[in-house]
Amino acid sequence: MSIKDDRESIAGLTLGAMGVVYGDIGTSPLYTMREIFGTATAIPLDAAHIIGSVSVIFWGLMMVVTLKYVLLVLRADNRGEGGIMALTALVANAAGKTPRRRLILLMTGVFGAALFYGDTVITPAISVLSAVEGLEVITPAFKPYVLPICIAVLIGLFAMQRFGTATVGRMFGPVIALWFGVLTVTGVTQILQEPTILAALNPLNAFHFLRSQGWHVFVAVGAIVLAFTGAEALYADMGHFGKRPIQLAWIGLVLPALTINYMGQGALLLRDPSALGNPFYRLFPSFWLIPAVVLATVATVIASQAVITGAYSMTKQAMQLGLLPRMQVNYTSAKNAGQIYLPGVNWLLLVAVIIAVLGFGSSSALAAAYGMSVTVTMLITTVLTYFLVRDGWGYPLPLAIVATGVFLVLDVLLVMSCSLKFFQGGWFPLLLGVAIFFVMATWHRGRELLIDSIRRDDPELLPFANRLLVDRVHRVARTAVYAVANPGTVPQALMHNLKHNQVLHERNVILTVKFHDVPWIPFEERVKVMSLTTGFWTVQVNYGFKNTPDVPKALELCSFNGAPINLFETSYFLSREIVVPTKGAGMSHWREVCFAFMSRNAGSVSSFFQLPNNCVIELGTRVQI
Repeated sequence: MSIKDDRESIAGLTLGAMGVVYGDIGTSPLYTMREIFGTATAIPLDAAHIIGSVSVIFWGLMMVVTLKYVLLVLRADNRGEGGIMALTALVANAAGKTPRRRLILLMTGVFGAALFYGDTVITPAISVLSAVEGLEVITPAFKPYVLPICIAVLIGLFAMQRFGTATVGRMFGPVIALWFGVLTVTGVTQILQEPTILAALNPLNAFHFLRSQGWHVFVAVGAIVLAFTGAEALYADMGHFGKRPIQLAWIGLVLPALTINYMGQGALLLRDPSALGNPFYRLFPSFWLIPAVVLATVATVIASQAVITGAYSMTKQAMQLGLLPRMQVNYTSAKNAGQIYLPGVNWLLLVAVIIAVLGFGSSSALAAAYGMSVTVTMLITTVLTYFLVRDGWGYPLPLAIVATGVFLVLDVLLVMSCSLKFFQGGWFPLLLGVAIFFVMATWHRGRELLIDSIRRDDPELLPFANRLLVDRVHRVARTAVYAVANPGTVPQALMHNLKHNQVLHERNVILTVKFHDVPWIPFEERVKVMSLTTGFWTVQVNYGFKNTPDVPKALELCSFNGAPINLFETSYFLSREIVVPTKGAGMSHWREVCFAFMSRNAGSVSSFFQLPNNCVIELGTRVQI
């Protein structure tokens, strides 16, 4: 690639990063300043507090986003992929020196991933609602229509997901670039009228503001944290755009635009304290209000799209790591396997978002719920980063503590501040996260118990296959592929086939699909073939948690590894386990009942592995756990 092509590619990725990565944090100016000086915080609306709060926002963006995420955390790439799941895999491999320690680190990361779903519900609700509330600034007569319009926009947003994001994705970057341009222009206009606000660049004003609050500082920071929500997206979307475009977009446009707009709102409040009702929309002349509301609504839809797409990707990764049951996955692009749509996740999210909008009723009420799950996820990211710096990168202990200690203190402050809003709505996203963590932990443990039960009850494969060579069993000239979780025991489907049909295929492949805790497995490393005895092979197909499983395509490689398979003469035998909960060892009985319910309703194995429908035979078996 030439230097010119490389520059054009970086420019295109940078523009795309503005839309997808920075949509969430970029729409925070819609409500942050209003909440800082709202009745819930009781912060005086005077010059010292206005300048001080803007200073805290600016230096918070510098510390939390620029230093922590842009400069430190973005270095923690797992073969080019980012996000808390990728970080967890890195840390578990580097610092998991014992099974117990590895399990603790994995569960910590999984809990952080589960909390992401709480953010996925709150972000569309507060973003779209705060944008539509701009109609009230135009005229109070629009107030009764705010909730219906918001719900209509959200329904339209989620209904469009099944068509994929390829077309609308190309519009994300330019629209958000326009949005940040508008933030800059409106902010500069106000700063020129009240340049006193530039004193917010002095970090001493941030220090004096925080010190003057005393114990009330937690209440103040609980509102200011709204300016930092969305920072985790920088890391989560690194695999889509790369580290450099994300860094360029932040430093080149997003950070300056946000800083200028927050200062502009502060300058407006210094001149006109009555603008507190909605300081963002009061930045605009009255004749620009309707275009501003339209642009803000589009921007918040884009911000919502980013977290919805993230929920799809997170769910797919969790399924492939054995943390969630199989669900239907639709691929919406023939070129980009990362563009997916999960109908079940989509409609559950829509129901949860509408419940949040109706239950809280306003963006101010939702602001109380916003931040709790986000800050806990940010804290977990810092803790995991410490272990990566210390054990993965091999830095000395003092340097690892210095590199992450300051951010740990900041994250603890943010979590403690948001915890004060627990009973005002902070419980809602936290409850969602805990519920999803329970589902993940139950499914993971249930699968372990299920595999142990199968391993314990089924005969060993190799002696069984050798005995079949002696016994005269009728063979058919085809290939049978038996998909199993444990390759060391005889598949239930094979035993049923022998018992009921009294036939054995000429070629029998015992197939195991293994998902590794790395994002990608190269195609040349996709299969591992081992010959057991005449007519029997074990085949392990390897995928990373970002790979798209396609078993027939992987089996094409077996011919080059000593297992001649003609896919046109192949049947796939699947065992569908009917889980029977029993009292005793393992999980508590009620968790086993939950696991049995999830197992019965899990998606089709054949669809998940892209097996041809007309070549699949499913045989059921009852398994006690």
